[in-house]
Amino acid sequence: MPKKTQPAGEVFTERVEVSGHIIDSLILPKILDCITAAGGAFKIDRITVGQARKDPSYALLEVSAPSEQRLQEILAVIADHGAVTVAGADCRLVAADMDGVFPEGFYSSTNQRTEVRLGGQWIDVDLQEMDCGVVVDPQSKTAACRAMTEVRRGELYIVGHAGTRVHPPERQQQQHGFEFMNSPVSTEKPKGVAIRQVAIELVRTKQQGGKSLLVGGPAIVHTGSVEHVCELIRRGYIHRLFAGNALATHDIEQSLFGTSLGVRLDCGDIVEAGHEHHLRAINRVRRWGGIKPAVEMGELKSGIMYECVKYDVPFLLAGSIRDDGPLTDVVTDALEAQRIMREQVRDVSFCLMVATTLHSIAVGNLLPAWVKVVCVDINPSTVIKLGDRGSFQTVGLVTDVEPFFRSLVAEVDRLEKSAS
Repeated sequence: MPKKTQPAGEVFTERVEVSGHIIDSLILPKILDCITAAGGAFKIDRITVGQARKDPSYALLEVSAPSEQRLQEILAVIADHGAVTVAGADCRLVAADMDGVFPEGFYSSTNQRTEVRLGGQWIDVDLQEMDCGVVVDPQSKTAACRAMTEVRRGELYIVGHAGTRVHPPERQQQQHGFEFMNSPVSTEKPKGVAIRQVAIELVRTKQQGGKSLLVGGPAIVHTGSVEHVCELIRRGYIHRLFAGNALATHDIEQSLFGTSLGVRLDCGDIVEAGHEHHLRAINRVRRWGGIKPAVEMGELKSGIMYECVKYDVPFLLAGSIRDDGPLTDVVTDALEAQRIMREQVRDVSFCLMVATTLHSIAVGNLLPAWVKVVCVDINPSTVIKLGDRGSFQTVGLVTDVEPFFRSLVAEVDRLEKSAS
């Protein structure tokens, strides 16, 4: 039997519309570029450009491709930038056939505000997070992002991109007020202006009743920044702490022995057998039953972990395969650590990531696009990796940790005095 062939020159088309600040936010040019880069073509049927700064713009496009499969691929790509098909179909729902597995062809979420069409109505997707599926309850007309590991058999998930629309942040929202960070990662940005803006965000978040999250690495301790971080905790500017075994271990080592990695932080001298101090610190905390019991027993009297317990700042210590000990408070199950992180980032409005690549990327994957994120690291690749993995709202500052925290506390002081 002869194989059926596609008629020569046949073109498959679909009309899509996009609205909002699509010109000044460069959303429309990005969509057009995606279409041509994927082997398709477009025709602008209608376009209305907003005259005033607050006026939205609108464009109606005809997208074409040489095959139905290629057309669907293009529509899937541009849907993540806010392009919606004019056909107006409801989202397609398929039941999960087993635990921990999405239906084949599931809709993969972004970290941007998303709506889905159900029964002819557009509803918001809750718990927005990138790289998840979207579970829908038709009875309550609700939708939410759900991680793959949390899928339960029988739940209804969106398949394909029909009936979904994404609202990309406008350019003025992406800036988050950090005008100094419009350029990519650079070591030449004015540090004083940058740190002042971070201080403003911390103060504003506190005043508005929001929550600030610190994601920190052990370099905070190694560089002598512990007291600066403690000061921010005591004054109510840090409301969550995410870290690993290392930050807590060396923080406690400093409190008990005055060293970090066996080096005295007050004078820089290497202590004989000091390389054993972090293990001895872990061993003592394990004997005391954990960090909080150590504080309550009066054994742990200073440091970041001490201040977190004293000022009731929730902390999550997520473990890794290389951890010594680890401390009893470390969550060694990676999936359980992710679950706790998801719960604790829901009310976070500002996130400060300092000197930790893996934890920064992990948290960046969980945050919706509207959460303001600043990443501080001596290594610019940390910020670059965050952006490459989709956390485009992250702005970066390349600098050493201790001068950053010292200047940050000074700027917070200045803002508090000017407000009084």
